[in-house]
Amino acid sequence: MGRGGVSKDRSDGPERKCIATGEVQPKYGLIRFVVGPDGQVVPDILGKLPGRGMYVAADRDAVELAVKKKLFSRAAKTQVTVREGLVDEVEKQLARRVVDLISLQRKGGKAVAGYEKVKSWLQSEEAEVLIQASDGSGRGKSKLSTPHYGRYIGWLTADELGLAFGRQTVIHGALASGGLTLRVVEEAQRLKGVRKNEGGNGRSKG
Repeated sequence: MGRGGVSKDRSDGPERKCIATGEVQPKYGLIRFVVGPDGQVVPDILGKLPGRGMYVAADRDAVELAVKKKLFSRAAKTQVTVREGLVDEVEKQLARRVVDLISLQRKGGKAVAGYEKVKSWLQSEEAEVLIQASDGSGRGKSKLSTPHYGRYIGWLTADELGLAFGRQTVIHGALASGGLTLRVVEEAQRLKGVRKNEGGNGRSKG
């Protein structure tokens, strides 16, 4: 595992160096930042904003270190401004990204929510990823197990999962393989790295 819990078992894709840790790793395990026209550092979660990218590991401590040590100015080779709460903004944008991707999987028929539906998918081995709300009942969550060779996401809140599935709240969800599932897993791992609550640590399952 790399920083932020991102698996290094995927070798494709370009690599970049983290300005805080000095580690070189695939871009999908890093957060890209650019300097806006006003000289302010902006997180580029989708990696599409214009400008020279500065990369930081998807790890809350790494981003905070970059802010504290003024590493963005050093990387940009010019004085830049970093607004207060940058790390929280990164977390917020990553959470929204994960929610949007799960929603797209749901619309494509590759995601289900609700204990019984998720249990059915797990039993039929259709589920590739088990998702459970960080603030859900531990007893209820323990009744479902991560798919064999599958993945587990346990650091989104019930409200966030509710947004993804078009409901008020959701405790249990599952993703089938294919489509955007790998992207969901990767983005969720980035979120895990910067999420500060206890749920951000996830649970070691499967």
